[in-house]
Amino acid sequence: MKDHAAELKAAGRSGSRAHKAARAEQDVLAKIAEMQPSDRIMAERVHAVVKANAPTLEPKLWYGMPAYALDGKVVCFFQSAEKFKARYATLGFSDLANLDDGPMWAAGFALTEVTAEVEARIGALVKQAVTPIGNREAPVAAPESA
Repeated sequence: MKDHAAELKAAGRSGSRAHKAARAEQDVLAKIAEMQPSDRIMAERVHAVVKANAPTLEPKLWYGMPAYALDGKVVCFFQSAEKFKARYATLGFSDLANLDDGPMWAAGFALTEVTAEVEARIGALVKQAVTPIGNREAPVAAPESA
């Protein structure tokens, strides 16, 4: 909660929208730099993939975690394994993410490594997350493993 209180205080500071956005991204990059090596490598890749595939999302800290927001509201976030003493990091999506797929769909994904295949999947997910539901193509099924 202390992280969130500090984030709210920082968001309330004066400055232009562009200056606040640049400061928010620097805060996210600083938080990523503080992570343990395995989490840091994944968070850096997730950050790059989100920025490349969903440029409308703005980086910001959310409860001390790197997050990506649309109009100030968090759409997705990276939760390090270390923060919650878990065996894997998590890429999570809020209810604002347009990932709907029938009566049930995933809103969180465990990450143990970010490979080229994982990057492609994250890119597709964040694109889908910010695409209005009426403008989406049918979801593409994940390739079956051999």
